[in-house]
Amino acid sequence: MKKTNKYYLFFLVLFFLLETFISSSLASDDKKFLSLKKNEVNLRQGPSLEYPIKLIYKKKYLPVIILDKSGPFRKIRDFENNTGWIHIALLSKKKSAINIQNNSILYKKPTIYSKPLAKLESGRLVIVKKCKVKWCKIESGDYQGWIYKKNLWGRIK
Repeated sequence: MKKTNKYYLFFLVLFFLLETFISSSLASDDKKFLSLKKNEVNLRQGPSLEYPIKLIYKKKYLPVIILDKSGPFRKIRDFENNTGWIHIALLSKKKSAINIQNNSILYKKPTIYSKPLAKLESGRLVIVKKCKVKWCKIESGDYQGWIYKKNLWGRIK
């Protein structure tokens, strides 16, 4: 009976150690993207309204990566590697991305053999409708179509 309890305890400890290790390693790979909720958002040097403003974003739905949190503030990084703190009330779950490849082609369907609709310059903000394995359906300005997923930086999952 004692031998069974030892095995049970051993497997229980092993299970919790593996669970902790696997969940922490998976969490580090997953980047949490959000976007800016308003047309004017202050990026601060620290997690409080008392900290000075580093810069002011002037683009609604600009995607950012969440790096850390402190109370109602989130430490973020944008696609130009600017980092700072933003209040959570100014962040949205809207799926958006930035085109990081110059002259990316927007296609009517998710294949290079379909009709090209437009060329997107690097830095162009797009709203992501849905994504497949290699392609994302996006909207930008008056255009809606498909673009290679690898050309986008932002929330594409």
